[in-house]
Amino acid sequence: MEHIVIIGNGISGITAARHIRKLSDKRITIISDETDYFFSRTALMYVYMGHMRWKDIEPYEPHFWQQNNIDLLRARVTDVHPDSKTLALSDGSSFSYDTLILATGSVTNTFGWPGLDLEGVQGLVTKQDLEELEKHAPDAEACPRAVIVGGGLIGVELAEMLRTREIEVTFLVREGAFWNGVLPDGDAGMISRHIQSHHVDLRLNTNLKEILGDEKGRVRGVLTEDGEEISCKLVGITTGVKPNIKFLQNSPVHTDKGILVNRFLETGIPHIYAIGDCAQQREPIGNRPAVEAVWYTGRIMGETVARTICGQRTPYSPGNWFNSAKFFDIEYQTYGWVSSKRKRQEHEAHFHWIHPDDDKCITIAYHVDTKLFLGINTFGIRMRHQVIDRWLTEGKDLPYVATHLKDANFDPEFYDQYENEILSAYNAEFRTQLKPAKKNWHRIFFNTK
Repeated sequence: MEHIVIIGNGISGITAARHIRKLSDKRITIISDETDYFFSRTALMYVYMGHMRWKDIEPYEPHFWQQNNIDLLRARVTDVHPDSKTLALSDGSSFSYDTLILATGSVTNTFGWPGLDLEGVQGLVTKQDLEELEKHAPDAEACPRAVIVGGGLIGVELAEMLRTREIEVTFLVREGAFWNGVLPDGDAGMISRHIQSHHVDLRLNTNLKEILGDEKGRVRGVLTEDGEEISCKLVGITTGVKPNIKFLQNSPVHTDKGILVNRFLETGIPHIYAIGDCAQQREPIGNRPAVEAVWYTGRIMGETVARTICGQRTPYSPGNWFNSAKFFDIEYQTYGWVSSKRKRQEHEAHFHWIHPDDDKCITIAYHVDTKLFLGINTFGIRMRHQVIDRWLTEGKDLPYVATHLKDANFDPEFYDQYENEILSAYNAEFRTQLKPAKKNWHRIFFNTK
């Protein structure tokens, strides 16, 4: 019986295992040195905040794995030997495979600042990071202030977590607005103000120079490039993530930023595949980054590689770009491509609307000449994925999107609706007199006009 070994028990590896089992009776072993069982990584913050227990973020009961004949091995892989089809483990033993799936995820990205090895310096990616956070920041008495370095999604999650325990937070962001390397200026400005409204000391245009320690090797503060010293007991490094591939440095598996793969997620070495955050497309797909550290693309890769391994050779085809996140109280969704000022090309223009309460906005990207709909960011207004995905696929134009926003709205029944206000702002900006289309359930679900 063919033995499939999967290194990594995140969403990519587990999805691959589940779909291989659906399609075959192949032997499956999942190896992880992080946890015994798969857990929802995006829910780590809710355990610290007290909203959920650890067992609540494990999607499957422990008996699930035995019932589905999936073996779990708690171990750390230190090398891969394709010639003998074996894995070297940290305890000195080896483990054999017939087909190998590398799904090792990400690790915190750092930039060589002095003091990174001090106790109390950490990222927020793994279960071990959560345990370290409980140790170093259990409450405001033990940790009166924390400093977070880097303005990404993990950083704002960590800020929210710490504030729930009344820990003061200073947030160092090198950009002029939060995440404006990704978000257009209007979106980034609103999110910056929202973060500050939660009593976070947001320091824009500020770079870390050094992390300072005491005589016992523990964090006592940070020094910025402006020469300011900020006292703290915890430093959260949230300057992005990078593929977890260090264990492959002596392996013949080809790597760059990540493990290089083709459209079929093949590494170029027979019977070895890579999926999820650790995989890097040799030829990026459209505007997508070569490395996609995104939950839903990891899930798609897991299902895709399972089909190929089970005889249904399938290329990775993720469709239109999508992502979602949460900035304290504001939910965020993005569909298609809405570029920041730094990355915007000449043909891309934006229509931006913001609510007077400064907690809801949308930005629609379109082609300046053809008015082709390119993408949309929504903050504080939930959108229906299948509708916007269809608009992108069908090549709808900006006027169509502006007049049919009610079709895409996915907020609960008694939520306020803002499509009329958005269209009024649109008409004022473009000097048009468009009327909103009435919401049509057949058009939403059956794609009828």
